[in-house]
Amino acid sequence: MAAMRWRTVLASLLLSMVLLTTACSTQPPSPYESIQQETTGRNAPEAVSEDALAGSNFNRFFPASANGLEVVPAQEKQGFAEYKLNQGGTTVAMLSINDTTSNPASAQKFADSTEQIAGYPAVDIGSQQTAILVSDRFQVKVQSRDDSFARSDRVAWLEQFDLSGLARLE
Repeated sequence: MAAMRWRTVLASLLLSMVLLTTACSTQPPSPYESIQQETTGRNAPEAVSEDALAGSNFNRFFPASANGLEVVPAQEKQGFAEYKLNQGGTTVAMLSINDTTSNPASAQKFADSTEQIAGYPAVDIGSQQTAILVSDRFQVKVQSRDDSFARSDRVAWLEQFDLSGLARLE
């Protein structure tokens, strides 16, 4: 009986030591933590400017669903709002409005534009994206997600945004 009690005490003592040792040991920082420390230590500018408008400000300027295409909210964050354009449950295009105050270079690509859509400078970005710049600040973009959604479709959907309302936004 004393031997059994002695084993119980020894087992409890060993378990306590193991728990104490593992609880007090320091773990190396996660790779994400070290990257966070590196990037914040550089005095890098914020990813989104404090002057960028909230994405919720852009929602009212998106076009309504039409012709069997459903406009569905997808993402909203500071300086950005995005909607899916769905047809029969498949996303055929993405519609977005981006406040370029956070990334002035994104507005710069319109400086040499020779084309206009709805009175605003327009550019094609690759073969799947068409964008316009409203009030030298707001990039409105349509991105094809399906090969059947052509450039002419992107232009037609850009023209359906409430661009004059967006131009008055401050």
